[in-house]
Amino acid sequence: MDARAKVAMSIDYVFGRGVSRRLPLKKLDLTFSMRTSKLKMISSDGRHVASFRSDGGITLSVYGAELLVKSRAFRDNCVVVNQDAEEFVLKGRSVFAKHVVNCGKRVRPASEVVVLSQSGKVLGVGKAIMSSRMIEDFNSGVAVKVRRSAAT
Repeated sequence: MDARAKVAMSIDYVFGRGVSRRLPLKKLDLTFSMRTSKLKMISSDGRHVASFRSDGGITLSVYGAELLVKSRAFRDNCVVVNQDAEEFVLKGRSVFAKHVVNCGKRVRPASEVVVLSQSGKVLGVGKAIMSSRMIEDFNSGVAVKVRRSAAT
């Protein structure tokens, strides 16, 4: 099995079956660690798509999120915020539970999350602090810690 097929399998495992179909697999540039020979990063057309963490997790760039959000299955990894929160997310601020209007069922603590506007635009990427059920039930507290916003 070649490295691109393994990337597709990893993306599908972490984000949901079929999500990898939205990646331009033939155009992906793969960067491997010189020391461990493990996959470190994937990019496409010179733009960073995702990084592979040592613990097996995958962190997305905003560009990578924009590619994957076109997949219906990927929306289960997303959090939709109200208009009041959009400007704060674009500044890199955390998302509070009270500002979430919709939350995907695959959102779990420490999972990779994409923050979307109500129109479906990617606002940022980050790490979930709460599960989807907690976000729906709670009216306070940080739901997502934003790592990178679409504005930067």
